[in-house]
Amino acid sequence: MQPDTLDFSARAQLAELMDGPCSREELRACLRDLAKVNRWLMAYRPLLGWLDSLGLQDAKEPTRILDVGCGYGDTLRRIERWATARGVAVELTGLDLNMDTVVIAAEASNAASAIEWVNADVFEFCSQEPIDLVVSSLFTHHLAEADVVRFLAWMEEHAAIGWFINDLSRNAVPYHLFRMFSKLMGLHPFVQNDGPVSIARAFWPEDWRRMCVAAGLAEDDVLIRGYMPGRLCVMRRKPLRRQESRARPHSE
Repeated sequence: MQPDTLDFSARAQLAELMDGPCSREELRACLRDLAKVNRWLMAYRPLLGWLDSLGLQDAKEPTRILDVGCGYGDTLRRIERWATARGVAVELTGLDLNMDTVVIAAEASNAASAIEWVNADVFEFCSQEPIDLVVSSLFTHHLAEADVVRFLAWMEEHAAIGWFINDLSRNAVPYHLFRMFSKLMGLHPFVQNDGPVSIARAFWPEDWRRMCVAAGLAEDDVLIRGYMPGRLCVMRRKPLRRQESRARPHSE
């Protein structure tokens, strides 16, 4: 259970229930309710707006997008619908460390979906094809800061066009509002606990600037932008000269 008072000047050292052992059925119910929250709070809007800005309709080959920490898979399914509506050719892969999560994401997708679901650690993942874009949603706040820096460097190395992190902003207002909202809506107990905890474990813009520098990125390489309600996104679009030659698969 989360405390009523927290010092939001630093990341909270709190555990999320969904990160612990639980049955596949319990995890499915939790992830399904998280997807509901994403829809209700327009959580896909920042990422889809960024994708719109990339001009992917003009690409000569399908754009390969990797979603790291794909969870329920709702972000990739939303990207798939976005691409279909705009005539953008894409090849989509969802990656998650939890095998149960990968099974749940596949089961939640309809038979016509072409998304590939992969159970793997991102730092050990070796794509058989070049990766154009790497995205993640509500993933980085689960990591220690050193692993976030490692993830930023990994994306910078592997993503030919760019990458997008869609996460939360550490702030008392969304923390307390979500505590009330999740109870009012009768969301899964994991969501009632983990939603506020996720906010308390999230980052501030200055945290992201520090981590990006530690990953070898210049200040003007990335854009850090807040979105209502309670989102903080970090995005990177590589210069055109870097995009002309797609990143090749890497071996560890």
